[in-house]
Amino acid sequence: MIEHTNKQFHTDLETTRSLFLQMGGLVEAMVKDGMNALATGDMSLVDKVREREKEVNGLEVDIDERISLLIARNQPTAVDLRLLLSVSKMLTDMERCGDEAEKIAKMARRLHENNSHYEPVVELRHMSSFVTTMIRDALDAFARMDPIHAAQVVRNDKEVDKEWKGSLRHVITYMIEDPRTISRSIDLIFIARALERIGDHAKNMAERVIYMVHGDDVRHTGLKNTERLARGEPLPEEADEQPAKKASDKQADAEGKQA
Repeated sequence: MIEHTNKQFHTDLETTRSLFLQMGGLVEAMVKDGMNALATGDMSLVDKVREREKEVNGLEVDIDERISLLIARNQPTAVDLRLLLSVSKMLTDMERCGDEAEKIAKMARRLHENNSHYEPVVELRHMSSFVTTMIRDALDAFARMDPIHAAQVVRNDKEVDKEWKGSLRHVITYMIEDPRTISRSIDLIFIARALERIGDHAKNMAERVIYMVHGDDVRHTGLKNTERLARGEPLPEEADEQPAKKASDKQADAEGKQA
C-alpha cells in the first residue's frame, strides 16, 4: 500500500512538472507572437496571444491546486518539498510573464491601428530575443535540475537591464528630436519595460531552480554569491568560519576527554 502511494505521488509530481513546462512553452510563444505582431502588423497574432493567455491562466489554477493537494496528502520532505515550493513560486512568475506578453500584444495592436504607416523609433527585437531565451533557459534548467545553467540566466538579466536602459535613452532622444513621435514612443517604452519585467521574472525562476537543487535561497545575495552557491561552494564568510568551527570542535572534544 505504501509502495503504491509513493508511486502515485511521484507520478503526480511528474505530471505537475510537465504541466509547468507546458505553461512555460505557451508563455514563450506569447512573447514571440506579441513581438512579431509589433514587427509585422499581423493582428491575428494578437488574438492568438489572448487565447494563449486564457490557457496559461487555466494551467496556473490547475497546477496550484495540484501542488496544494500533493502537499496536504503526502506531506513531502526534503527535495520533493523544495520542488513543490519552487514550482509554486515559479508559477506566479510565469503567469506574470504571460501578462506582460499580453500587454505587448495589445500595445502592438494600438500602434498599428493608430498609425497605418507605423515605423518603430527603436529596435526591440534583440531585447525580446534575449528574454525569450532566458525563459527557455530557465525552463531547461528546471527540467534538468541544473543550477549552473540557472545561474547563467541570473547573469543574463544584467544584459537585459542594459538593453532596457539603452532603449529608453534612444526613445527619449527621438522624442526630443521629433515631437511627432512622442505618442508611439511612449507605447514603445511600455513594451520595452514589459520585456525588462519578463527578464526579471525569468531571473526569479532561475533563482528558484538553485534553491530547488541545493536548498540555498540566493535571492538578494548578489551575482557572484549566486554563482558560488549554484556550484555548491560555500560563501566566503562561511568558508572563513569553517576552520574556526573545526578548532572549536577539537577544543571541546579535548575538554570532554579531560573531564
